[in-house]
Amino acid sequence: MRNDVSGSAVLVTGGSSGLGAAVVEAVGKAGGRPYVLDRQAPADGVPWVECDLADTRAAEAATRELADRAGGLDGVVTAAGMDVPGRLADVPAETWERVVAVDLLATAAVVRAALPYLERSRGNVVTVASTLGVKAVSDATAYCAAKFGVVGFTRALAAELAGSVGVTLLVPGGMRTAFFDDRTEQYRPGPDAVLNDPAHVAQAVMFALSQPPGCAVRELVVCADRESSYP
Repeated sequence: MRNDVSGSAVLVTGGSSGLGAAVVEAVGKAGGRPYVLDRQAPADGVPWVECDLADTRAAEAATRELADRAGGLDGVVTAAGMDVPGRLADVPAETWERVVAVDLLATAAVVRAALPYLERSRGNVVTVASTLGVKAVSDATAYCAAKFGVVGFTRALAAELAGSVGVTLLVPGGMRTAFFDDRTEQYRPGPDAVLNDPAHVAQAVMFALSQPPGCAVRELVVCADRESSYP
């Protein structure tokens, strides 16, 4: 019976910043062994493989490399994500498609590559969608398409893997991370915006990862209590 992540190997995509970094820290503090896929190095001492997740075949290969290095996997958290907001006609096609590749296609690629390891350990997957995966807004066609896709992918995956791998859909609201830093002013949260602490969201991830085989935490919505995009 699993009731914590002590000793568990957990792969985190996007683990060098934002929610991913908060999950890496939480796993380490709980006695687990975090492993990271990212384009930038995570915290010192955390094993990682440099990977552009938009290259889904590279993401699969990197996942297998880390899983073999870890001696298997007990958990996967697909925290990597990006967005470039703007009207459909104004966002370059290459940029639009990169958002979908990183946020949706890489999620599926990493989980696909991790499945043999997770099935052996009866481990857990936590995919990271967004409140904009259940509520569509203007100037976010790529991000909403990708995150709505993560919602559908995860619900189908949970049905497919029932009885073998735990699958949890995480739907977070806005968080105090660097996610909004490179945006123009019109696409940044206003000064009165209420954003969640990624460390708090990471605790919800830890709850999902720590469930014993046979116990399904299907979906978690975690946001500031005054989140404007949910419900």
